[in-house]
Amino acid sequence: MFFKDFEIRWSDVDANRHLANSAYINYMSHTRMAYLLELGFDHRTMATQQIGPVVFYEHVYYFKEAFPGKPIKVSLEIMGLSEDCMFFEFHHNFYNHKGENIARCEMMGAWMDLKTRKLTGLTNEFLHTFSSMEKAEGFKVLTKEDSRKFAKIPKNL
Repeated sequence: MFFKDFEIRWSDVDANRHLANSAYINYMSHTRMAYLLELGFDHRTMATQQIGPVVFYEHVYYFKEAFPGKPIKVSLEIMGLSEDCMFFEFHHNFYNHKGENIARCEMMGAWMDLKTRKLTGLTNEFLHTFSSMEKAEGFKVLTKEDSRKFAKIPKNL
């Protein structure tokens, strides 16, 4: 499991003076990018390969408040990957300074080809790196159908 530590900044707090929901999203995104950096997926590498990660959904469940002045820790677990690593599912847990689980998130995303603007699998070099990552208990091989499990479609005006 991968962890990233955060200090709650004044700009991360909402009108209720606790960690804003947008800050949770930003912390998770930063944790994912920090993990990808450790694997060698930096901005230069992704630019060279003309790929970028996209998020389909993030479902966040809040259990306890978090306040400035106390650090929090965000985890990342790999819950699913498609065989070509096009699709990925990560789970995040938020822990306060006492180690209490204060929030959880389930997210799914994919890799996008930045030239064609279509979803794509990873090249062989990155496929090996990404598919060799440590998997969480309950890991699942994902299919395109998994990305549609909530059956949400856009509504036009």
